[in-house]
Amino acid sequence: LWAEEKGANALLALSPRERFCLGSALLSSRGNTRVEEACEMYTRAANMFKIAKNWSAAGNAFCQAAKLHMQLQSKHDSATSFVDAGNAYKKADPQEAINCLNAAIDIYTDMGRFTIAAKHHITIAEIYEAELVDIEKAIAHYEQAADYYKGEESNSSANKCLLKVAAYAAQLEQYQKAIEIYEQVGTNTMDNPLLKYSAKEYFFKAALCHFIVDELNAKLALEKYEEMFPAFTDSRECKLLKKLLEAHEEQNCEAYTEAVKEFDSISRLDQWLTTMLLRIKKSIQGEGDGDLK
Repeated sequence: LWAEEKGANALLALSPRERFCLGSALLSSRGNTRVEEACEMYTRAANMFKIAKNWSAAGNAFCQAAKLHMQLQSKHDSATSFVDAGNAYKKADPQEAINCLNAAIDIYTDMGRFTIAAKHHITIAEIYEAELVDIEKAIAHYEQAADYYKGEESNSSANKCLLKVAAYAAQLEQYQKAIEIYEQVGTNTMDNPLLKYSAKEYFFKAALCHFIVDELNAKLALEKYEEMFPAFTDSRECKLLKKLLEAHEEQNCEAYTEAVKEFDSISRLDQWLTTMLLRIKKSIQGEGDGDLK
């Protein structure tokens, strides 16, 4: 094992140009066999680095294996190694993880494997969310994943990605984009016996986004949602919206707060809903930063 690790470290110490030349030399000397042996050595080394929790070295070794697999025209093996490299780098170098996953995505899309490509776009989006805190880029990757899922008729998976996009768009004050997604997903789910319970949540969120922009728009949207989806009328979400619209129209901050507290006592408000409801409350005359209590 020590000898293999020493050999792997020697390989990793080569410059990218030297590695390419080595790969070409291996191909010309004994054909594919030597390159396959080098692939195996990199992969074994990568797994040893994983055991030692040396994530950068593991990622690097998997990455070199991926490049050699491409020289062998083994696209699937190359993509798999790039994914393994990405997963290792996630623990040490998020940007390098993204680079490797993007390389895998390029191969999978070239092979027509769009569902797998979508899955890796989600992984990249999650890295941007959690590690690099770049929400705009996270949105872009969730949107791309949704497009691929739609193309493969995986509508449920596409909707999950779109709902992430909508939530972030609203947080970034891109309300029209959020509204379009919530209305689209709500309309798609309201006729499905298994999903229609969720439709009220999506129409509720769309109405809140309308409300932040314009009170009249929110009223018109609420009427439209009740007409489209009669079950929405009896929901607690719809009743809350009507109370909030009334309080807002009367510029009654206390009534607004009381309605929210009553709703929260039965259905706990998450961070997103709290943020949106606070934004609406701030538009009531004389209300400063405040809170919902």
